[in-house]
Amino acid sequence: MVDAYMNRLVGDKEIPGAVLIVQQQHRRILSKSYGAYTAEDGSKQIISNNTLFDLASLTKVVATLPAILLLISRNKLNLIDSAQDHLPDFKFPHITIQQLLQHCSGLPADLEPSVRRHHQRDIMQEVLACDVIGQPNEQVLYSDLGMILLGKIIENVTGQPFQNFVEQEIFKPWGMHHTSFRLPEQKRSQAAATEMVVGKIVQGIVHDEKALLLEGVSGSAGLFSCAEDLAKYAKYWLGIIQQSTIPFEWMELTYTKTMGNRGLGFEVWNGDRSLFCFGRRWNKGSFGHTGFTGTSIWMDPVKKAFVVFLTNAVHYGRNTDIRGIREKLHTMIYENLII
Repeated sequence: MVDAYMNRLVGDKEIPGAVLIVQQQHRRILSKSYGAYTAEDGSKQIISNNTLFDLASLTKVVATLPAILLLISRNKLNLIDSAQDHLPDFKFPHITIQQLLQHCSGLPADLEPSVRRHHQRDIMQEVLACDVIGQPNEQVLYSDLGMILLGKIIENVTGQPFQNFVEQEIFKPWGMHHTSFRLPEQKRSQAAATEMVVGKIVQGIVHDEKALLLEGVSGSAGLFSCAEDLAKYAKYWLGIIQQSTIPFEWMELTYTKTMGNRGLGFEVWNGDRSLFCFGRRWNKGSFGHTGFTGTSIWMDPVKKAFVVFLTNAVHYGRNTDIRGIREKLHTMIYENLII
């Protein structure tokens, strides 16, 4: 049923293709690729399990969140630290690391006016100059800006470029060898093309406009990865396999310390149907994240089950029903494949 639905999505051109992994405990239930995309050179390229995808906002939880947790475990940071302690140019001393992670800092969702690929703008200066639109802990408002600030805080605390720190301290020990920012030119052809911009197909270069202007590296977006690397990530996060990089109790805290539908970084299923796009049948407390390009990861700590769903849905344009697709797909997976 799930396989037929995926083939139908590709056949009906709702998505160009995808890679889907479903696993529960140590049991791999489904691992399959679908469809194809038009590459930068105009050729048709089949999507395989090794295809790299622009993760977009999955970067927030795949790179930024574990880096923050690692620094906390090394006593370099604390959740209740003022962000200003580690980023002196940030002008709001009452906003904490936790509030940035939990999207309840009072910062707006995005910059105004919206950033476009051809713009010449100093994104970091604009983020630092941004005014709050509410008080901390007043409401959850998903914000790219808070995660961009966290990426810069990681650089200030470590004295290293954000890219270098996460690749050496997180991805390397976790065996996520195909996950990185800024693909070298020879690897760009391995990435699923995203969309056509001004007559040119974007392939292997970050799709997110703010991350592009931040030279491809941001706490909010910029990562490229493949489905198997994200499956490793999910297995660590659920404790299916063990790792010694980050204490597991800190990883658990990211989806148990919640405000509304937000844990630390993650979206968490709390029963509020209006805010949710991963299917209603999953256990409350299930958690994950999405990316604008069409990527997502969803994990159930009760069933010890996860879904990695990577698609370049924006390939046919940004007016996609990826939210509806995710909801139907994850409901179908839970009802038919999860024990």
